[in-house]
Formats: sequence, C-alpha cells, structure tokens
Amino acid sequence: MNKVFIDGAAGTTGLRIQDRLRERKDLELILLPDEARKDPAARRESLNAADVAFLCLPDDAAREAVSLLENPDTVLIDTSTAHRTAPGWVYGFPEIGGRREKIRKAKRIANPGCHASGFVALTAPLTEAGLLPRDARLSVFSLTGYSGGGKKMIAAYEEEGRDPLFGAPRLYGLSQKHKHLPEMAAVAGLSRPPVFSPVVAPYYAGMEVVVSLFREDLSAGAETLAALYQEYYGPGTGLVSFRENADEAGFLSAGAYAGRDDMEIAVFGNEERILLVSRFDNLGKGASGAAIQNMNLVLGVEETRGLVLS
Repeated sequence: MNKVFIDGAAGTTGLRIQDRLRERKDLELILLPDEARKDPAARRESLNAADVAFLCLPDDAAREAVSLLENPDTVLIDTSTAHRTAPGWVYGFPEIGGRREKIRKAKRIANPGCHASGFVALTAPLTEAGLLPRDARLSVFSLTGYSGGGKKMIAAYEEEGRDPLFGAPRLYGLSQKHKHLPEMAAVAGLSRPPVFSPVVAPYYAGMEVVVSLFREDLSAGAETLAALYQEYYGPGTGLVSFRENADEAGFLSAGAYAGRDDMEIAVFGNEERILLVSRFDNLGKGASGAAIQNMNLVLGVEETRGLVLS
C-alpha cells in the first residue's frame, strides 16, 4: 500500500486533498498531530517515509520541504508557485504538451496554478498547432470564488459584518505582476505574458477564465478552433473536455463546476471576435483535483480515481 503525506494539510488545498483521499483503500495517509505540523523533524520523517508527498505550503516553506527530503524514491507534488518553471520539475498538466508520460516517470511535479490552468488549457493547443502566434499579445480575464485566496480570505468573506465592498466582484493583480504570469507564458509557449485581469467574487468556489481574440490575430476561425479542441480534449485524454453550446440561455456561470475536479472548454463569438472560455473549480482542476490526478498517474492507477467528475 502506498504511503501519502500532505505537508500543509491544514490549508484549503491540503484539506481538499485529504478529503478526497480519506476513503481510498489503496493508500495509507501519514497524518501529523496539530502540534507537530510545523515541527521540521516530524515533517522530515514523514516526507522521507512517503511514496508521494504533497506540498501544500507557501513558496518558501515548499522550498524548505524539498531540502528536508533524503529519500530518492519519494515523489513530490508541489502545489505552490515555487517550482512551476524550475529546471528538473515537470509541470503537472497532463492534458497538454505530451506531459502525461513525463508525469508518470517524474519525482518532482509542479502542480499548476488555478488561473494558469484555465489559460494554458485554452492557449497551449493553439500555439502547438500554429493557430496562435507565439508572440501574440493576449488579454485574459479570470473570475474566481474566494476560496482560492486561502483561509485568511475565506474568513474575511464569511465573517459577520464584513466590509460592504466584499459584496461585489473585486479586481486584483493590478500591478500586472501576478505570480501565475511566468508559467502562463512559459507553458503556453508564448514569448510574453498576457495582460491578466483576475477578479475575486463573493461566492465560495468555481472559476471562469476568458481569453478574448480578434479573428485577424488567428490563422483560423471559431469553427476550426472548436474542432481542434474537440480532438485535442477528446474522450480518454484526461480531465479536460470540449463542450458545444455550453452556455445557459445566453449566460455562463463561473460556478458551474464548483465541487468538481474536471474542466470544460468552450468557444463563443462570431467572425470578428472570439471568446475562449474554460470553467472549473479553483480547488478542483485548479488545485487539489489536479494534484490527485498527478498522483494517480505516478502510481499507475486510473487517472480519475477518487475524483469528482459530475
């Protein structure tokens, strides 16, 4: 039986992973008591005893965890930003760029960021096919539930008498230095990062990422893009799927995939302007679900085992 340790199990990503794995009969969870969660000796022992260890930590703590590892057989899956573009780490999005086999063999896997997941799922297939220029100047809008901000943000949104401004969507990342930008450009095969407008809204979970394009900036129209996605994300290719007629009577809810671990891709627009849209749970395919998918690949079990897909 494979042993799994979650370093940072008290955070939102760690808690969701633990919840998904709790009923798995093929795994043994290594659990630390609350008083030992930050004890370097206890963490070191657990990391080195695990077959797979999830790092659900801030960036500096994730780097520290890597330094504690001595067992060459332990597979690390880091959900922080620390290693997403680092040499020696495999980016953990198996559906794009032929990464599935690399993930199966990897000892160091960098789990994608939530906003970045929606963006690269939309753009990487197009740059691979030569339909989107690698020097394209893109703009991306991303709407997320507040759970993506972790425990502190969750508490701020759910406290009694909260700031009235929290009752409406709030734009952030105003400096255009969001931590997801390096991976968004690198993994999508772009020579420059997009103009990125992330927005947190007063609902718990669910994400909607939108890339807007002018037809003249592409070498194909909306129908060709839809056909490409249909093939690229066909049955049996992972947790991402293309959906035609995905709207809800002319609307598109960012909460449609809340609680799930898969992702939906769709194309909208007309002959002049095109919208590429991905919808998923920021804690699902945007974090914990993706991490478990990567673990399943490493362990050689069904890719979707233990995940919620409907």
